[in-house]
Amino acid sequence: MKLNIPYGRQEITQKDIEAVVKTLQSDWLTQGPAVAEFEQKFADYVGAQYAVAVSNGTTALHLAVKALNTKPKSKVITTPITFAASANCIRYCDAEVIFSDIDPDTLLLDILNIKQLLQTAPKGTYSGIIPVSFAGYPVDMEAYRDLANEHDLWLIEDACHAPGASFIDTKGKLQKTGNGNYADATIFSFHPVKHIACGEGGMITTNNFELYQKLRLLRTHGITKDPLQMKENHGPWYYEMKELGYNYRLGDIACSLGISQLERAEEGLDRRREIARIYNETLSDLPIRMIHPPKSIDHAFHLYIIQVEERLALYNYLQSKGIYVQVHYIPVHTMPYYQKLGWRKGDMPHAEKYYQHGLSLPMYPSLKNQELAQIINHIKEFFNENTSNNTSKRRKQKSIS
Repeated sequence: MKLNIPYGRQEITQKDIEAVVKTLQSDWLTQGPAVAEFEQKFADYVGAQYAVAVSNGTTALHLAVKALNTKPKSKVITTPITFAASANCIRYCDAEVIFSDIDPDTLLLDILNIKQLLQTAPKGTYSGIIPVSFAGYPVDMEAYRDLANEHDLWLIEDACHAPGASFIDTKGKLQKTGNGNYADATIFSFHPVKHIACGEGGMITTNNFELYQKLRLLRTHGITKDPLQMKENHGPWYYEMKELGYNYRLGDIACSLGISQLERAEEGLDRRREIARIYNETLSDLPIRMIHPPKSIDHAFHLYIIQVEERLALYNYLQSKGIYVQVHYIPVHTMPYYQKLGWRKGDMPHAEKYYQHGLSLPMYPSLKNQELAQIINHIKEFFNENTSNNTSKRRKQKSIS
């Protein structure tokens, strides 16, 4: 019987369903108490002072870039190995995306490349940096904060893959992704395959109260009913539009699901890390390159990525067995839109080399050990068959010669 194992999958429990039904039976489907509750509980989870729930991770990125007063035509640095939204949010503000290559050992932005970019440009050329905690590997935001302070830049961490991740800073303190100690803002996604699934949804965390207020204003059309922020007050019905904002709200139905999912977030993280450990141990003797973070890093493992020479062949082989692996990501600078803006293949050699070999294996908390064993066995079968075929080919070539 053919398997049916995706690379990622949401898990909806009876408790999740009951939480959503309770909201459906309440007086509030949007702009109600579940939104504030989810924001507070998520802020507590990552250790931040403030959190703003929004409609998805892309709108979280857009709002953060907008709220940090990114000027048109200014330049913002980000990685080519990410989903397109990490770059597109810059273009939404009419700023210029500057891609910088990755570190092949972590697949994250190479901070040494960025230092060189900044040192060779006139002061004021760049507005900010958006590093991405790709696959769940947390960015060293302390190092980026030092760099941003030196060059007067804002700093947004795209942590859509990394809720629950952490690193140890130079003072020996554990820094949880999104706690606001180094980034001006951190953004998260609640897409179904992410750690916390809301169907769609996003969150921005920050420790900056002024930024928090601006994010809340921009999220809801730029409109406020806060008497302290209004120029006039005609009565309880009165509101004022202070800025050109957006409808980027997240409703109570999604937030009630998020609250329920958040309650078992650590349990899900533990299972992801256990799956990663099993992959590491069982695939170590194969011609596979894996990412091995140092002990100072707590990886969140949204994705488990390997790199292999015969990526397409392995992809097709596993698909034929019902194991639906995936590739994350096509380098953004090679997309037709960004090529029209002047970017070319060859500009980011490490990112492009990674893309030729990278493959995401199934990774989600409800993945059963039996399924995991079948995935591993099929990967081993592939390499055993390839080894046998290559040996046979060499023997035939030798006999012909």
